[in-house]
Amino acid sequence: MTLKYSCMFCPLTFSFYIPLQASPGPKKIVGVFYKANEYAEMNPNFLGCAENALGIREWLESKGHEYIVTPDKDGPDSELEKHIPDLHVLISTPFHPAYVTAERIKKAKNLQLLLTAGIGSDHVDLKAAAAAGLTVAEVTGSNTVSVAEDELMRILILVRNFLPGHHQVINGDWNVAGIAYRAYDLEGKTVGTVGAGRIGRLLLQRLKPFNCNLLYHDRLKMDPELESQIGAKFEEDLDKMLSKCDIVVINTPLTEKTKGMFDKEKIAKLKKGVLIVNNARGAIMDTQAVVDACNSGHIAGYSGDVWYPQPAPKDHPWRYMPNQAMTPHISGTTIDAQLRYAAGTKDMLDRYFKGEDFPAENYIVKDGELAPQYR
Repeated sequence: MTLKYSCMFCPLTFSFYIPLQASPGPKKIVGVFYKANEYAEMNPNFLGCAENALGIREWLESKGHEYIVTPDKDGPDSELEKHIPDLHVLISTPFHPAYVTAERIKKAKNLQLLLTAGIGSDHVDLKAAAAAGLTVAEVTGSNTVSVAEDELMRILILVRNFLPGHHQVINGDWNVAGIAYRAYDLEGKTVGTVGAGRIGRLLLQRLKPFNCNLLYHDRLKMDPELESQIGAKFEEDLDKMLSKCDIVVINTPLTEKTKGMFDKEKIAKLKKGVLIVNNARGAIMDTQAVVDACNSGHIAGYSGDVWYPQPAPKDHPWRYMPNQAMTPHISGTTIDAQLRYAAGTKDMLDRYFKGEDFPAENYIVKDGELAPQYR
């Protein structure tokens, strides 16, 4: 909550922030999650869907709070839009994001807290949230292992030209040459990660046994001891790193600086025949530039699970470009990850009700300030 104070002896206006704490009485909490239909009952730990609602309904309602869950999130007639004016807390996920625009924030007169069940809060207009005195937080670290493992899988799928072989089996074909002419070993290849935070570091650690040449570009250099253990080399100049890489992995958050970063000009700096893995955010890439580069062969393979917008429309061009190994946004929503981000969300709600601080690393917007990675 933001309060402004003007001194009669001074023309300046000061802003200060009251620590986040739920006011007395029941709260209206809205969760936006994808609908699982028949899959909702197939695993008791499948908590990230609308039907199972992070497993916190009974707990919230036992405390007298109202908990509304919906998958309907987009447009002026959506179920979410109906609840915007009087909700106190909005929970969303990166896998089925509720886009919280400045317009929605303006309408949300009671809103105090925006929680991401998972990692990545770029579906929120963070500057508008900060200006409104809202707190934005996520469950940092909840699915880093899940995403890093998925990235390694995608690298191998692209390097070994796996998908055409799988499609041959499905279609009843057998043509080894149609696969082998563009299949390689991962050993000896140069792999560079754009961003070396929690996920990027885990990926580099998992790549070390493959005897690759490992590079990373990040706003912060690793601790020298960790860098030595992983065997990765820091590249301060992104363009120079890109020109060296056989495989590029995107591990940077979506910010104003990184949105559309990989446009036609940036892609032209990549090696011809480069492989790209992007589990970060789809909007980091220029959609059409990626399509054009895949069509020309400049990008020899593109794999990831992030799109813009999400869910991706049926006519999204990435669905139809050659040599792609795309999936829906699944890398960070394994059952193990769901258990972690459900528990983390519950913990932050409990702290919110008690007026306690969240773990410091979970804050994306606090006291009107954005976390460093989003500035």
